[in-house]
Amino acid sequence: MKAVVINRYGSADVLEYKEVEKPIPAADQVLVKVMASSVNPVDWKIRQGDLQLLSSFGGFPRLGCDFAGVVEAIGNEVKSFKVGDEVYGLANPLSGGAYAEYITISESSMALKPNQATFEQAAAIPVAGLTAFQSLIELGQLQPGYQVLVNGASGGVGTFAVQIAKALYAEVTGVCSGKNREFVLGLGADFVIDYHQEDFTKQVKQYDLILDAVGKSSFQKCQPVLKPQGIYISTLPSVDTFLAIGQTFFFSGQKAKIVLAQPRRQDLNGLSQLIDQSKVKVIIDRVYPLSEIAEAHRYSETGRAVGKIVLSVP
Repeated sequence: MKAVVINRYGSADVLEYKEVEKPIPAADQVLVKVMASSVNPVDWKIRQGDLQLLSSFGGFPRLGCDFAGVVEAIGNEVKSFKVGDEVYGLANPLSGGAYAEYITISESSMALKPNQATFEQAAAIPVAGLTAFQSLIELGQLQPGYQVLVNGASGGVGTFAVQIAKALYAEVTGVCSGKNREFVLGLGADFVIDYHQEDFTKQVKQYDLILDAVGKSSFQKCQPVLKPQGIYISTLPSVDTFLAIGQTFFFSGQKAKIVLAQPRRQDLNGLSQLIDQSKVKVIIDRVYPLSEIAEAHRYSETGRAVGKIVLSVP
């Protein structure tokens, strides 16, 4: 089969699209014919070697964690899927494997594809959608009427977060560049702050929940605009974030938390339901064929994508 591999760390030039051995599913695994994948920042951070202490056991890591496709074979212990099912899911980003024509995956890490989504749309969901869903619902304990701020509202995670929060009857403020103002309002945001013109951490308004979807702020900066019981959630595993988590864990009041998307089928099913009910739409910026993976990575690294970058797999 064709797949993307790396044999050294570095720029997008190290990505190779070549023939590799087709995987065989274990007893508890599903073999999926991949129809589409997507690019996430974690993919090119692994490629650059930023996470090699975690990802390089047993050699260079495979890349790609989002996938959508068709079940081609199942192990004899698999109970939830059958050959021919249209599915989508999330591979462990550190072990990857979704930048390929086939992937083997645990049945617990995937779900049936949303009926209203194409394969390309479904492949754009898992990392970004689960990050937003688990941030708001699990970590943030989102309730109707909450005042929510999403920093990075026009990005992959942010576009899902704005829509999920609105679907659950929150008041949403999106932070993005001025050129994306109308786009974020179109997602359902009640208010938009242009970060070029205003620092949201300096305003008077306070929020029940702040999701820093781009990891560009900090708990310390956001404390003045958090309500007394407010929660700050970051997508960036930084030293400052872990210190803030430790400082707030044992005390009542404001909390700092970090989100690391988990491949839970029930959460994927929750996202599918929102999509099939037309409460959440998938935003795709560009689609590249898998053979043009280097260009897709280069575009992702610019930070200018509105929504997700998708890879079409032949």
